[in-house]
Amino acid sequence: MNLTEAIEEKEYVIKSIDTDDEELDAFLFSLGCYSGETITVISHLKGGCIVSIKDGRYNIDKQLAEAIII
Repeated sequence: MNLTEAIEEKEYVIKSIDTDDEELDAFLFSLGCYSGETITVISHLKGGCIVSIKDGRYNIDKQLAEAIII
């Protein structure tokens, strides 16, 4: 399951990041988004969702949300 299917306000553990782009992987890692880390979907938006990772909140687009496997 990916982030687009996640229930709002429920905490999940990231299983993997499914991208072919090393630069995107590095960006997500810099946000603290990597396997084993917890992530919470705050709300779903038309073009993506707002997530909480560690102590930060981020707005990510739908394509990126689909790449984060929980």
